[in-house]
This record gives sequence, C-alpha cells and structure tokens, in this order.
Amino acid sequence: MLRLNEVKLPLDHAEAALPAAILARLGIEAAALRGYTVFKRSYDARKRSAIQLIYSLDVECDGEAAVLARLQHDRHLAPTPDTSYHFVAGGARAAGHDKNQRPVVIGTGPCGLFAALILAQMGLRPIVLERGKTVRERTKDTFGFWRKRELNPESNVQFGEGGAGTFSDGKLYSQIKDPKHYGRKVLTEFVKAGAPEEIMYVSKPHIGTFRLVKMVEEMRATITSLGGEVRFESKVADIDIEQGANGGQVRAVLLASGERIETRHVVLAIGHSARDTFEMLHARGVYVEAKPFSIGFRVEHPQSLIDQCRFGPSAGHPILGAADYKLVHHAANGRSVYSFCMCPGGTVVAAASEPERLVTNGMSQYSRNERNANSAIVVGITPADYPGHPLAGVAFQRELESRAYVLGGGNYDAPGQLMGDFVAGRASTRLGGVIPSYKPAVHLTDLGAALPEYAITAMREAFPAFDKQIKGYYQPDAMLTGVETRTSSPIRIKRRDDDLQSINTRGLFPAGEGAGYAGGILSAGVDGIKVAEAVALSMAG
Repeated sequence: MLRLNEVKLPLDHAEAALPAAILARLGIEAAALRGYTVFKRSYDARKRSAIQLIYSLDVECDGEAAVLARLQHDRHLAPTPDTSYHFVAGGARAAGHDKNQRPVVIGTGPCGLFAALILAQMGLRPIVLERGKTVRERTKDTFGFWRKRELNPESNVQFGEGGAGTFSDGKLYSQIKDPKHYGRKVLTEFVKAGAPEEIMYVSKPHIGTFRLVKMVEEMRATITSLGGEVRFESKVADIDIEQGANGGQVRAVLLASGERIETRHVVLAIGHSARDTFEMLHARGVYVEAKPFSIGFRVEHPQSLIDQCRFGPSAGHPILGAADYKLVHHAANGRSVYSFCMCPGGTVVAAASEPERLVTNGMSQYSRNERNANSAIVVGITPADYPGHPLAGVAFQRELESRAYVLGGGNYDAPGQLMGDFVAGRASTRLGGVIPSYKPAVHLTDLGAALPEYAITAMREAFPAFDKQIKGYYQPDAMLTGVETRTSSPIRIKRRDDDLQSINTRGLFPAGEGAGYAGGILSAGVDGIKVAEAVALSMAG
C-alpha cells in the first residue's frame, strides 16, 4: 500500500471528493484504485472562513511501484510503513523465567495497565497491585466526595483502577517521539476495549470519563484471562531491597496487610500523587531527584466563546466538535505561563487525595457538551523554587494545597475569583456570567494569596496578553478556581537508559508519570509498554 499525506479538502466536502483527490494526486484512473483507508484526519483552522480537513491515507492501487517511481519527488507519498506492534525477542512465552518469581506491577493507571497487559500477552503472568478500589467502586467514592465532601484517601481522583486519567478528558495525543509506533499499540488496545474507532485516525482523539471506566474493566479482564492477577486495596507499604557493593537488588514487595510477595522484577507505575510511596522509596535508598513541574489555577470560559474564537462561522460543526486551545506567554519576570490539560465542554473537579488539602483538575465526557471550557493556566517552576531535600517539591505542593483549603473556607470548597478581579488585585464578591462547575462549591475570595508572588505576577500579566492570541479570552467574568498543583510529578526516580532499571536498584523499573517519564494517558501507556519489554528481556536473560 501507499501512504499519501497532505490531502486537503474543504470542511464540508462531498464523500466522493476524497477518492477523486486520490486519483488526481496519483494520476491514475478510477479502475486502478482498489481501496483506501484514513490513517489520520486533522484540520487547519487558521482561516476561520475556510477551514480545511487534512488527510493521511493508506491507498491500494494497481502498479504501486510504478506510481512511486513516477512521483518519486513527491515528499508526501511513500510506501505505507509497518505500524503494527512486535513483541521483543526473548520476551515471548518461551522466555526461560522462574515461574515462582512473577513480575509485580504496582499501580493500575495507564502505565501500569499497559505494562501488565504486555507482560500478560508475553505469557509472564504479572501480579498487579492497586492501593485503591475497582473503577466502579472508585467512581462511587469520587462522586460521593464531590457531593458530600467525604474524602477517601485511598479511593479518589488520584487513586484507584484507571489512575488519574480516568477522571479527565481522556486525551490520547502526545508529542513524544515514537519511532516504534507504541502509541498505535495503545490506541489499538483501547479500541479492543471499547473505545470508538475514530481514535485511530482523528488528530486529537479523546474518550471521556464514562467510556474510560468500561475500557479499564475490559483491559483488566484481558490481563486476568491471560494469567495475570489484579489485586485491589493492596497497598505496597515497603520494598525489600538487598544492598550490595554495586547497589541494591529487589527481593520482595511487602503489603500493608503484612503479606510478602517474592519477586525480582517490580514495575513502579505509582502515579504522580503517591507521596507516601515516594517517601518509602527514598528511605530505602532508591535514587530520587527533584524535577520541575507547574502550578496555577483552572480557568473557565463559555465553550461557545472558545468555539467562535477558534472556528468562526464553522463553530458547532460536528467534525470539529468543541474547540480547544493552546496558549503560552513569557512574562517580564522570566516565568512562562501556559495552558495545560485543556478540557473542552467539561468541568473542573475536586482532585484531593489528602485530608484538608485542596487540588483541582479538569474532566469531560466523550460528548464534550457541558457549558464551560476549562483549562489549567500554570506557571513553570523548578527545584530552585523549592530547594533542599529531593522530596521538597512534595512539601511545596502540600503547602499550596493546604493554603487553598483554608482560602476556600474549609470543607473542600475551592477558592475562586473572577478573572478581571484577579488581574486588578481585588477580591471577588459575586459571580458574573460564567457559573463555576467545581463541586462541592466555589468560595469567592482573592486568589492572590494562593500561590507565590512570582506566579501571581506572571499570571496577572498573561491573561490580558492571551487576548491577543484568542480574541475575547480576557473576559472579566471568566472564572478562576484554585489550585492546580499536580501537573506532573515533583520527582524523578531516575533509571538507566539501556535496561530502564533504577540507576542504583536492580529489579526496580520506574515508569510513567510518577517516576517522571510520562505526561498524559498516551505517553504513560507507551512508557508502560517500554518498561514491560525491559522486564521481559531481563527475565529472559
């Protein structure tokens, strides 16, 4: 087959326009075209009055070699590459591993799920340990927190089957380099588990929370059907690490229940909020270092405003859906302010995992049909802003989250402020036209006390500046809700490049967002696949 890229057509093109465009580009007769499939579809909305769809197509036709030779100077035409997943050599079912030493995967977020799935597909029967509950039970606890303010520290937006990605927009796009097409494997497995087929070809695929719930259950069923074992409410309290002249070697994991599981291969897919586990690892001598992350607020605008700003007369078109945006501003004080985890047609959610600390996140369903658009607007910070201990970033997050809890009046109401009041430096006393979506409730106040002065100064400069990128973005009654502190892990559990094991602890495979090696559902799933391959090769060796 041939991969034909950059096929551009109007937004409302007729169905027959696509094969006609193929015939014109390849210079062939209709009888020579055997078929085609859409590999990718994106859009170009730079001209709002003339939005174009851009296709990448896999085409089957007569005389493909001759077509390639005739069009050899067309850089948008090539043989279709192999994007199928291939299991690593030595990692298949024939691997000569000790059947009494099964690999252990800690965590069932996207990274842990894909690590466990790949290990199971290779016949290595992983044991998967999750501190939280099944996704259905976890959903009840999370919705209970939003309605009744009753926080379960082990079952919430951060902890439980599916990880933090379950209560999100379900975005499945990333900017990672992926030469082995692991991302395609992630999408393929998601479709098998019930995701819509369109995630395989749309440029910015997403799933939404309710669909993710069912998919996570299907993936768990696949893992267990292949010999894996998934245990819930099984918190890892400690890891037995034997220290030697050349560093440590994992011997076992110890559960809070007192159970000991012997293993020499542990995938550490714990997510970015397992702070007690970070502390345990550091105490056991595992190398941990502080890393940059970002802090800020959630901002809500009417989705109709964002649609109109981005798509003009095509706003509301079913192919385009709810509009998103991406913004960045470099402030005069040297700080970068940018949008993060933008959720079109979604809600701002309570994402706390520790008592009397308040955190926000964004979530939307597949339909993205809620009234407001929301996004985190955050300021980048580095370990220079929280110097000292490798876990100083955790302490810094906790300080801001405790401060937000107090500013919200306690009881998990979030502190909020109108954008115009925030920029002007005055407390908000009543809502404008944008009704906040955060539950349990929003307490109007002055968010100027929620973050360090350098962050507040940069954000006050950024909001009016963003209006130059999206006209109407600086809306005085747009809603700000605090605080967003868990954009990424505040630590990195450093690993070797060659075998992906901890740089000073053999048998420990740090993975995903919590270890500082991913940022989002897709990249976390890809990292889970890479680490699973490394485990399989280690066991086979």
